[in-house]
Amino acid sequence: MKLFEKLSSKNIPQARLEVERMTPYSAPLEGRRGFLRLDFNENTIGPSPKVLEAIKNITSEEISIYPEYQGLKEVFAEHINSSVVVAPIKSNQVGLFNGVDAAIHAIFHSYGEHKGKLLTTVPTFGYYYPCASMQGMEVIEVPYKEKNFQFPYDAIYKLLIDLTPKILMICNPNNPTGTSLPAKKVLELAKASPETLVVIDELYEAFLGDSVLSVVDFNQIPNLIVLRSLSKTSGLAGLRMGFAIGDSRIIDRISRVTGPYDVNSFAVTAAFAALKDQKYIDNYVAEVLEARLWIQKKLMEGGVQHHIGAGNYFLLWPKRESKSIENCLKSSGILVRNMQQKHLITGSLRVSIGTTDQMKSFWEIYKKADQVMASD
Repeated sequence: MKLFEKLSSKNIPQARLEVERMTPYSAPLEGRRGFLRLDFNENTIGPSPKVLEAIKNITSEEISIYPEYQGLKEVFAEHINSSVVVAPIKSNQVGLFNGVDAAIHAIFHSYGEHKGKLLTTVPTFGYYYPCASMQGMEVIEVPYKEKNFQFPYDAIYKLLIDLTPKILMICNPNNPTGTSLPAKKVLELAKASPETLVVIDELYEAFLGDSVLSVVDFNQIPNLIVLRSLSKTSGLAGLRMGFAIGDSRIIDRISRVTGPYDVNSFAVTAAFAALKDQKYIDNYVAEVLEARLWIQKKLMEGGVQHHIGAGNYFLLWPKRESKSIENCLKSSGILVRNMQQKHLITGSLRVSIGTTDQMKSFWEIYKKADQVMASD
């Protein structure tokens, strides 16, 4: 008996058929405190001291009234414009969300439709799928090229022309493969199908340094939208702060389907402080990039099958069964993410990259667990 039939038989109200049939996105988030957390690609050292100080100084008035958002939109637009951009971003081109997950949900809620098509790559971030299923969409997956997980540009381009999907989702760099697509190639895809909403998930862009925002003019390409977060670099994953940047009309449409007070005052206050301490963010990103080079060298010297792309994470294929290695690492205080049953990468572990010292701690445990013959 199917799930929705079981629920109906218990005399409870039945949800929409799409909801009854969908597989929810779930993640092992419980019981992670006290570990070296290399499982969710978060900032591994925490937020700037200025963020903690700002939260500490929140007044009772800020807690007791509904939050204000306009100032943060303006500051974030200034933050984007401080880099090289073709056309400056205005505050009405910025949407605030309770994490990028909420932005993705809103995009599908406003632009997804029954029997409409979602075009995306595989493997990629798993939350795209339940959002599409909830709208009754058809999901068209194009695998990354098996050698080095190269982006399947020609196949995606052809499907855009042939099918005109409602939504194209590209995680860039991609989670979990680290695959990146040059910003100018993204523009080519968006231009190829003006009726398709092209969503570029740039949560890991800081570790790549090639943002679509540096080359796009939303006046010329209004069907493109970019997602950003403060979870991966600024250490605000627990407060949930996500941004969408695009044509003001697109931002208006996706904001219509969210609640008026979805982002809380603590997140707003923390975001202000984080954006004002760019030096802290830059230093952390530089530390991660240095650690990425260090761990790549060790993996190569140890003969460990691995793949390192443009994100703050990498994939490795242990000689022993991946679950066994995962458990061994956990027993030593280190969490990693098992990619079991993921297309193209089953049997691998995804490991977040933190500081060099944190990678040294990981490497010492891993090489013993998987019996790696390392020169060090």
